[in-house]
Amino acid sequence: MGEIWIKEAERLGDGSIGGAMDSPSAPGRVVWHTTESGHGDASFKNVGAYLTSIGAEPHILYDPTTDRLGQYGPLNQSARALKNDGATRTNRTGKVCIQIEVLARANTPFTGYWKPGPNFLALMRAIRSWGVPDTWPAGALAKVYADNSASRSRTTWAGKGGHYGHSNVPGNDHWDPGNIDRTAIFKAAPVDAPTTPTKPADPSTKPTVDLSNVVAAARRDPGLKQGGTTHAADVRIVEAALKAEGLLAAKYAADGSFGSSTVAAYRKWQLKCGYTGSAADGIPGKASLEKLGAKRGFKVKA
Repeated sequence: MGEIWIKEAERLGDGSIGGAMDSPSAPGRVVWHTTESGHGDASFKNVGAYLTSIGAEPHILYDPTTDRLGQYGPLNQSARALKNDGATRTNRTGKVCIQIEVLARANTPFTGYWKPGPNFLALMRAIRSWGVPDTWPAGALAKVYADNSASRSRTTWAGKGGHYGHSNVPGNDHWDPGNIDRTAIFKAAPVDAPTTPTKPADPSTKPTVDLSNVVAAARRDPGLKQGGTTHAADVRIVEAALKAEGLLAAKYAADGSFGSSTVAAYRKWQLKCGYTGSAADGIPGKASLEKLGAKRGFKVKA
């Protein structure tokens, strides 16, 4: 199985956008869209919220100028960015059908001015983890508005994995993402791009976090002396791990108090792990804390 949640991506929405795929034995694919908007942080926020408000969430929201990456839902479930093709639920075709909305306009191809960075590499890593090939099975994309030359073959869509434009999906009439440079998508994230693997921590040197101390701190237990040496040391380890995950600002990552900002950050971690509802309340549980520890080099004492 490939990546379900991209660890580098911001979490958008509540993590629930679709359901199971209809044809999980079919090859995986990606669909590129453009939001027909500007870019930058204000657009990222406003467009991101708008897509949720109209129930048209993709899996991914990407800003080609800032390399900002957001994820609405798990990659192994459907998104909501495509129209059905009659009885065929195009959002649910393939083992994955990863929908990417790029903050851009179709009439100005984003590959002409974008600045792909580490988050784009992370996105392509996740795509390839599902066995999606670096190909465009449907061929050329629509070049201008109302260009009907782009293929929307039902046979190709049903049977071939790879990358598609919204303009290539049967049952859909949009022409985005425009005439982007298809080869640039792959050149920006070479398969053999060097990576820096995380060196496994020596188990004998891993610090130990007492779950009961962390939970008491998170719940603001009145019987616990907040800021006390014992619990603060454990909390600082967890806060440092949340900071390393990009979920907690540095100014909150060393106070050892497990305040409201840390609770909010831990909730994001729980959501990232796939927990929802009351299971994602920001209060550490054994399983989620062990997952964080396994990734960030500490042990958990239950």
